[in-house]
Parts: sequence; C-alpha cells; structure tokens
Amino acid sequence: MTKRTTTHHSPASWLAGVTLGLGLLATAAHAGGAIESVTGYVQGGAEVLRIELSEPLAQLPAGFAIQSPARIALDFPNVTNALGRSLVEINQGNLRTANVVEVGGRTRVVLNLKQATSYKSELQGNSVIVSLDPAGSVSASASSVAPSALPAAAASTDVTALKDLDFRRTTDGAGRVVLQLGSSDVGVDVQQQGKDLVLDIPRTALPEGLRRRLDVTDFGTPVQTITAEQRGERVRVTIKAVGDWEHSAYQSDQQFVVEVRAKKVDVNKLAQGPTYTGEKLSLNFQNIDVRSLLQVIADFTNFNIVTSDTVTGALTLRLKDVPWDQALQIIMDAKGLGMRKTGTVLWIAPKDEIDARTKKDLEAADAIKKLEPLRSQAFQLNYAKATDLVAQLTGGSLPGASAGGGSSNKFLSERGSVMAEPRTNQLFVTDIGSKLEEVAKLIQSLDVPVRQVMIEARIVEASDTFGRSLGVRLGGGDLRAQKGGDGGYGLFGGNRVAIGTDYTNATNSSGFGGPVNVGGNFVNMPAALSGVTGTGSFALSIFNSAANRFLTLELSAMEADGQGKIISSPRLVTADQTKALIEQGTEIPYNVTAPNGATTIAFKKAVLKLEVSPQITPEGNIILNLDVNKDSVGQVTEQGVAIDTKHVTTQVLVENGGTVVIGGIFELEETNQVNKVPLLGDVPIVGNLFKNTTKTANKREMMVFITPKVISDRGPVR
Repeated sequence: MTKRTTTHHSPASWLAGVTLGLGLLATAAHAGGAIESVTGYVQGGAEVLRIELSEPLAQLPAGFAIQSPARIALDFPNVTNALGRSLVEINQGNLRTANVVEVGGRTRVVLNLKQATSYKSELQGNSVIVSLDPAGSVSASASSVAPSALPAAAASTDVTALKDLDFRRTTDGAGRVVLQLGSSDVGVDVQQQGKDLVLDIPRTALPEGLRRRLDVTDFGTPVQTITAEQRGERVRVTIKAVGDWEHSAYQSDQQFVVEVRAKKVDVNKLAQGPTYTGEKLSLNFQNIDVRSLLQVIADFTNFNIVTSDTVTGALTLRLKDVPWDQALQIIMDAKGLGMRKTGTVLWIAPKDEIDARTKKDLEAADAIKKLEPLRSQAFQLNYAKATDLVAQLTGGSLPGASAGGGSSNKFLSERGSVMAEPRTNQLFVTDIGSKLEEVAKLIQSLDVPVRQVMIEARIVEASDTFGRSLGVRLGGGDLRAQKGGDGGYGLFGGNRVAIGTDYTNATNSSGFGGPVNVGGNFVNMPAALSGVTGTGSFALSIFNSAANRFLTLELSAMEADGQGKIISSPRLVTADQTKALIEQGTEIPYNVTAPNGATTIAFKKAVLKLEVSPQITPEGNIILNLDVNKDSVGQVTEQGVAIDTKHVTTQVLVENGGTVVIGGIFELEETNQVNKVPLLGDVPIVGNLFKNTTKTANKREMMVFITPKVISDRGPVR
C-alpha cells in the first residue's frame, strides 16, 4: 500500500521559532535597503503578494516551499525589517499571514498558506512581486523567473540531468540526502511505501556515474541504503530506513534535501490522551483573570466565546507550542469549567451550571413530547411481514397484536401504538411526528429483499476391492480289492495296509467293505473368495495300466478386482439466515412393542439429507451451518434391517462460489488367510499341495463437497 506523505519542515532552526507571541529584535542595519510594506491582493484570479523595499534589488531573492505546513520562504540578504512588526495579517485567498524575521544580516519573509502551491517571483522597481499558482495545481516547488526569462511552461518540457546525489549525517543523528537537480522548475514527489521512502523526479535523466547503490549503515542514522535508478523519463531514488522514523523535505532553488531522523518521545509533552488538532500557540501569564485569558483564545481562534457571569478567578500558566483546543481544555479543567458548542459559538460556564442547563433543556423537550399531538400513518411493506415489524417496534412477544403505551415499547414513544394488517401487509403507526419519521427510516432499512443462496453438495463414495485365492484338492483310490485282487500294500509278516480318503473308503479299499468311493479327497482346500463364484482350475490324474489305482491333483486359483463410485448431489436455494432442508431415501418398517404388549409398526428413515442455514457476511463471504446425513440399508438382523449411516455436522466460512471439503471418511480393510494341513502344509514347496491361501483388500472413502453461491438480483446462478 502506498502512503503519500507531506510532512515537510523548514531547513533553518531559527524559522521554527516563529510562533504566536514570539517577537524578534532587529539586528544592526546593513547596507542594501529595508522592507517597508507587505501587502496581498488578487489580480486576474490569482493571489499576489507585493513586497516594497526602500531600494531596488540586484537579483531575485532565493526561496523554497514546503508542503506541511504550507509555506513559502524568501531570503533577502543585507535587507532589514522596517515594518516595526514581524506578523502581517493578509487573509486573502490562499494567503493567510506573512512573517518577516530579521536574523544574521538577512531578512526572511515566510508566507503562511492554506494549501501548498507553487509560485513565481519577479522584480518591479523597488518591489518584489510573488504570484501564487492556484492551490493544488502543481506540487509546491520554488520557481524564480526574471522579467526577460521564458515562461515556466515552455521550459518544463525539457529533460534535465541529475547533477549529484550525496548523503550526510547531521549533528542530531539524522540522515540527510542531498539531490542537485538540473533545474529549479523540477518538482520532487515524495512517497512513503511501507518502510521505504521513494523520491520520484520527473523529466530527469540519471547519469551513469550516479546509477549506484549507497550503503550508509556505518553513519549510524536510520537510513541504511540509497538506490538511484532510471525509470522512463523519471529518476527514482529509494531510501531504505529502519526503526521508527520520520522525515522532512524541502527544496531551495536546484537543491532538494530529505532528512530522515528517529522519532523521539517528548516526556514533557502535555497532549497525552485525546488528540488535539488546533493551531499551536504559546501562553505565558502570571495571575491573569480567567475571563481575560478566554478572550485571548477567542481572538486567536476567531471563535465567539460567551462566558457565564459565574466564571471568576485568576490563573497562572506557561504553555509553549500547545494546540489551542488543548490549552482551552487545560484552562477549563483547572477552574472546573465546562463547554457547550453551537456552530462557532462556545458557551463556557461551571460544569454544574452546564449540567443543570442541559437537564432543564432535556426536561423541557420531554414535556413538549408529551403535549405534542399524535398523528397516524400507514406504511405499505413489500418484503417484510407486518406482524414481524410490530414485535420489533414494540418489543412484544405476540407479533401482529396491537400494542400501545407501556414499558414494552422499545422504539415508539409512551403514547405511540402500532397495528399490523396481515391481509394487505400494511403497518399502521400512531405517534408524534418525530417518531413517525424514525419509523419511516427504520422501515426503509428493514423492508428490503433478502438475498438468496444456492447450496450445492456433492457426496462422493468410492470403493476399491481386491482379492486373490490359491487352493488345492488331492484325492486317490485303490480298486484292486473291488476287482478281485489284493487291496492295499504289503508289510512285514504277511500284513497289508489299505489307504483311503476316510475310514469307510480305507475299509472298502482293503476288500472288507463295499465299493470304494473314488470321489473322496485327501486334501480339499479349493480357492474361494467371498461373494465370487467360479474359479480357474487345473487337474491331473496318475493311474496304473490296469486302471485300478490312481492319484488325482487339482489346483485352483481366483483373483477379483473391483472399483465403484457413488455420487449424490443434492442442491437447494434458501434465503439469507433461513434454515432449509432437503432429503431423499427410504423409510424402513420395524416392529415396536407397545406398553400394553401389543405390537405396532414404526418406520425409520434411511435417507440422504442436507440441512443448511446460510449467513452472508458484509464482505460477501458465506457462513454455513451444515448437517449432512447419508444413510443406506445395511445387514438384515433378527430384530430387523440395520441402517448404515454417515453423518457430518459443522460450521464453515466459504467465499462466494468457492468449494470446501467439509469431511471425509476413509476405510482400509486388509486380510491374509492361510488354511493348511498341519505339518504337511509347512513342508517347503511340497507343502503348497496341502494348504489354501487367500488375500483380500477393501478400500472405501467418502468425501463431502459444499459449494455456496449468492444469487444476484439479475437472476439465478447456474
């Protein structure tokens, strides 16, 4: 953010001493003449100041201008002050006063202006004519023009070169940046940008030797660096400073000076508390009458002061460079006085007298209100409800009812009453005239269309499932005993052993029982996934040539990968600060036992619901009170159907048309399951024939997106 500053002060310390009531004695006269008169007048719409001297000047006086306070200073070397006074009242146009001060063999004429402006000066015999440009037309910079010189406007178009850029440290520790301009007609624009001070010099070229960056940290001033650069047809000088600082700037002919100094806290400063803005003055009186002191302030401020007869006493005070309004407050506090202001008239009296007068005025005004005749007026409402306004005007709890008188009235007078007509939406108010005007202004503020908001919600549910299963089936049979041969396998001592997939199958294989069941399995662990049917399988059978002994192996595998997405997008439109609800879903019946033992059927909702209360802020943003619910039918239990619910309740601040994620639920379920035959399933490699491996991974995620939009008066937002 760029902040333009116009805080400028005079370069000479003696100029700061020109204040109210301060006079300077003239020094010994020097040869060169004296100032005999200073007059101001208007010529051709412009303010002109004529300075009459006893002798003509050989050359125009040097001068400079500052912006705050708005002043123009002219120096007359070897010239004395023959006016007999230092202050000249002018009060003509932009000219206020002129201070003529003689110091050190020269006289300085200081023109106090209302607004900063530029000027031109010329010699006419024994006179110096100073012409002021219209206030605010150009920046306040000095311009001296001889009678034979070209007009300033003709020379202002030339581009001049910056002659020099220098830095110095003053005796009080301030940093002084000195610019030697190419012409006195060039004005410098001073701006404060953040912590930097920027000087823009128009119609100026920067020589190569001055395009540099000066590091002046070692000087011990607030100024750290000074950078000069060319920007088009202007030169920019950037002054970087640290700490809490202030600056002043002034121009004298072709020299422009900027001083940056650290701010100092004046412990003797009286203005602590309220901010006083009056023009400064100095007062030094001993045992002066208070009424006379008030008259001095009245003469200084041009205010009309009426002092009560009860104001008496004397006062001794010494004030230096104090705003006049602060000085007046100090005097009143010291003597227990108060003040009432009406226009340009100040009435000063003891505080008790002012309080008593104020009380009487208020009591009289209240009595007039009680005697003022009542009037009735009808108000047609367009957007607001008449019954609602009745409650606001009366403070009653029953909207629409007639109300009048009593302590319940919070807007009407004690005799006022109001009645609402719902059919025509009119308001009938009976009260005094001033209250009717207040009611009209209130209705004008309240009876306005309410802005509407469209809220769009997007509920996204995504799922990602993955499953893998590997299984094996191992079976066999021995049909030799069934076909008339010897079943089983020989052992020591003529013993034999028969092998089967179960007890019956082993018995039948030995020939002791019935037929052999060839469908049995030693290992039965095929691949399987929940909710998935059909697997891929590979099988082989090993058997002898007689086909009475065989071994069967089946390998099965299954892999499932699925993705799903469910998007729900409810939307609704509602007025500002008005709750709205939208829902869609199913009502599930379930049995309820009554206290008498009877069974009834009740219903429970499984719905998608969006409930919202919007509030539009003055900045155009939207505050949302949200209640989002996403239900679905779950598992079936003995007691009934379960309901899976997802619920979000929150308050958020969203910019108009923006989107915010108000909540999310992420679920990850991973399962690794191994089914195996003990011991055999642990054998490396071969053990895979005796086990089943299943791996599943389920991901589920839900996100809720909210987008509010304020509907303009031109039409709905699409």
